[in-house]
Amino acid sequence: MKIGILTAGGDCPGLNAAIRGVGKTAMVEFGMRVYGFASGFSGLIDNDYIELTEGQFSGMLTEGGTLLGTSREKPFKHKKNGAKPVYTKPDKIKENYKNLELDALVCIGGNGTQKTANLLAQEGLNVIGIPKTIDNDVWGTDMTFGFDSALQIATDAIDRLHSTANSHKRTMVIELMGHHAGWLALNAGLASGGDLILIPEIPYQKEAIIRYLKKRHAMKKPYSIVVIAEGIRKEGKRSAAAYIGDLIKNETGFETRETILGYIQRGGTPSPTDRILATRFGAYAAEMIARREFGKMVALKGSCLTSISLEEAGTRTRVVDPDQPLIRMARYMGASFGDEL
Repeated sequence: MKIGILTAGGDCPGLNAAIRGVGKTAMVEFGMRVYGFASGFSGLIDNDYIELTEGQFSGMLTEGGTLLGTSREKPFKHKKNGAKPVYTKPDKIKENYKNLELDALVCIGGNGTQKTANLLAQEGLNVIGIPKTIDNDVWGTDMTFGFDSALQIATDAIDRLHSTANSHKRTMVIELMGHHAGWLALNAGLASGGDLILIPEIPYQKEAIIRYLKKRHAMKKPYSIVVIAEGIRKEGKRSAAAYIGDLIKNETGFETRETILGYIQRGGTPSPTDRILATRFGAYAAEMIARREFGKMVALKGSCLTSISLEEAGTRTRVVDPDQPLIRMARYMGASFGDEL
């Protein structure tokens, strides 16, 4: 069999481990030939690929980034010709897939990638998805690789800000990634002892934020740690950190500083947990190809690997349930989510 692999969307720790997991299992266990496409779906469109060898996987497990490169190319984003949409890129993908005589295509990526993978499956290609993202918001899997590494980076950063906050008696506002899902902010906030945690899934009230911080101050607690997801509701074009920071300064008069971790969260060496999870996902994808189990995405349920349909994975987003146990536990410990007056 001949299979293709690509990594699409934003980079994250563990991509090389996943490529290695697919490639080594496909070659060593099943005798497949493996082709890597450059720069996500752009490589499929431009027919830009290399045939991978087992030797190329040496040393990849611990490396961040992706050997194949990535992009945010969306081949089904159409150009309009009058009122009728015109699709040209999917046709190029199908042509190159056919000419290379591929038996399957493995698409490693987040929500957007799984959506495109599903559309390619509907076009008749044999496709398997592997979920990755530091946001942990891909539907159908309990965890994506990349999340644990980002969580460690975010937690370490907040831990360091504790000492500065305490020394200067400041309120520190730390903005983490997460447009629609607050998994990273929630978990990093809990792991680092955050006092106020704001996530997109729980609408906050300005009055609740101010009352909570003033209450802490009245209790002689000299500083506060505020952890927020970038996707929380805000007004204007300022960052979430700047918006909440200004609100706190203007309404309380407390000395306040903002920190935006940004792309630091996505770079660097994957954690051991992400290396293992990405390798497991990759190896399982190769097994699925051998079984000809196409049109599905690898998923983690509990401690076991399984698969769900790409149609299901590519059309929904996994967000935080406001009633979930982690949030209840945080409230028991005195943390606030800005929603209780």
